[in-house]
Amino acid sequence: MFATPVGRFRAIAFVEGVSFLVLLLIAMPMKYVGDNPLPVKYTGWAHGVLYMLYAAAGFHAMAARKWPVKEAVRGFIASIIPGGTFVYDYVFLKPEHAKEACRDSGNASQ
Repeated sequence: MFATPVGRFRAIAFVEGVSFLVLLLIAMPMKYVGDNPLPVKYTGWAHGVLYMLYAAAGFHAMAARKWPVKEAVRGFIASIIPGGTFVYDYVFLKPEHAKEACRDSGNASQ
């Protein structure tokens, strides 16, 4: 899965999506209901780093696979919607990754 740019992008998208949900569903309530701002500080920091990795991996996958710019826009929109990275992966990345894996395995046998 990590051997291709799309595979790396899928893995980072998953972790980034989980961090976003943890930030929204666990850390933010702890801050505002429990009056404890530390979870937001650390989860937000981790989410920010993961988001930058997501963007870099997305552009790398886009360049490697020669995707159109609209794919980058789709990926950006998916990243700002809670759970959007999971839908984006299932609808757009999983089929592409499967095609790429078939191409790579075909090239390895030649």
